[in-house]
Amino acid sequence: MTMQHFQVQGMSCAHCERAVTEAAHRVDPQASVTVDLATGTVAIDSALPAPGFVAAIAAEGYTVHPG
Repeated sequence: MTMQHFQVQGMSCAHCERAVTEAAHRVDPQASVTVDLATGTVAIDSALPAPGFVAAIAAEGYTVHPG
């Protein structure tokens, strides 16, 4: 498993946190997902590559940047 970090713009509430977490779990149900609303960051611990997570989170309406 590898820890991947993303900047996610547009997250502001518990609903956003849940939407991003569920999107990541659709890509990898076993992933560990940590959302920090204050900094707009998401950390995902998964063996799967980042592009799948970026696409899934973006599909929820957020702007996502790896890193």
